[in-house]
Amino acid sequence: MVVKTKNPVATAADTSLAAQRWPHLLNELTNTVLDPNLARPETRTTAREVIGALLAPLATKNCWSLAQQAGHSNPYRIQRLLAQASMDEGSLVSALRGYLIGHLGTDDVVLVVDETGDLKKGPHTVGAARQYTGTTGQVENCQVAVYLAYTTSEAHALTDHRLYLPASWTDDEDRLRSAGVPQDVEFATKPELARQMIHAALEHVPHAWVAGDEVYGRNPGLRSYLEQQRVGYVMEMAATDRLHTPRGPIAVKELAVLVPEPGWQKRSAGAGSKGERFYDWALIDDHTDAAGVRWVLMRRNRTSGELAFFHCYAPQAVPLARLVAVAGRRWRVEESFAQGKNLAGLDEHQVRRWRPWHRWSLLAMVAYAFVAVCRLRELRRHRPQSGLVALSCNEIARLLHELFRVEHGLEHVLGWSVFRRAHQAQAQRCHYRRQAVLIS
Repeated sequence: MVVKTKNPVATAADTSLAAQRWPHLLNELTNTVLDPNLARPETRTTAREVIGALLAPLATKNCWSLAQQAGHSNPYRIQRLLAQASMDEGSLVSALRGYLIGHLGTDDVVLVVDETGDLKKGPHTVGAARQYTGTTGQVENCQVAVYLAYTTSEAHALTDHRLYLPASWTDDEDRLRSAGVPQDVEFATKPELARQMIHAALEHVPHAWVAGDEVYGRNPGLRSYLEQQRVGYVMEMAATDRLHTPRGPIAVKELAVLVPEPGWQKRSAGAGSKGERFYDWALIDDHTDAAGVRWVLMRRNRTSGELAFFHCYAPQAVPLARLVAVAGRRWRVEESFAQGKNLAGLDEHQVRRWRPWHRWSLLAMVAYAFVAVCRLRELRRHRPQSGLVALSCNEIARLLHELFRVEHGLEHVLGWSVFRRAHQAQAQRCHYRRQAVLIS
């Protein structure tokens, strides 16, 4: 049965009015986030054009495709923005954080930390090495970055990022220099990078919770830091991790067997694409002292029986429902990664050096944050009508492109064809010349 809206014409009119507000929101983003941190008006114009092009449904997103989408005759302006233009990146991160705090709010905030990997073919891209990445679930030649997501019960977006440099990079000064890595950058583990981002965020949202997977939950240093700050957390632990009991140390997976059936409670970890995500949950007290309360939270899949375990802490006792809600919020960072990549090209950077990588990733985060804010604003203004889901980030990006698309004409398309062929011819000559030198 097809469910129809009561008044499709009125619904379309509401959407049209919503879309007319989005350019004003983009101006607000530009004025508050981009402009104060970009020195020259030309740079500000280019950055704004990049934001618009990143949200366009391009087959691939790189300096060339973004420049063509923006109406430039070549990619040099965008390349200069990424590599040379005067930009205060640290202040831009702070401005992005402030933008999200201002629009998403400070109620029920969970900071979610996680990493994502981008596969690479060679060893020259900054940070690229053979290392584990959750993108494929195995060791690959890849680049790994740690991100921090700012999440509330209504919305989420990426607010900070750190590129992870393996020891094979930080121990090689020539390699660092060739990639443009600043001299003060030293080796730091992923939990340490996470701590740095969390520390910066807590200055503005001190009552936030923190969530993360095993990489962060199994790090005692990060957990200790959060407890010192009296910041509640729910972070995954391994099934083989041991808990001290009156009977002696015991693995948490063995402890789960001892939980009586009435000790498991059915609760939702939050709504997913297919409805509420119900699991069985059990909570075991770890220990309590003057610093706060600690638990081990257990989650059981109601179909497969698969178990997951979490370190939990709060300055004061909280109900099971609160810990379950924080644990369920961790998946928002996965949605942020998927939307950041699909909508804003977060993983499509074709750059090798330190500064261009950070700037590309940061601009992609800003573009995605803009769409997330648009979605939240419309959700608060108009609750979904019967027969319609709420406007999603994907739908807003699609409407932005279709409603405000600018056609640059046939000459623009042909000009880019000439540019590509000329650049390819030059590259071909260089390759042949290099090959001739090697052969001789």
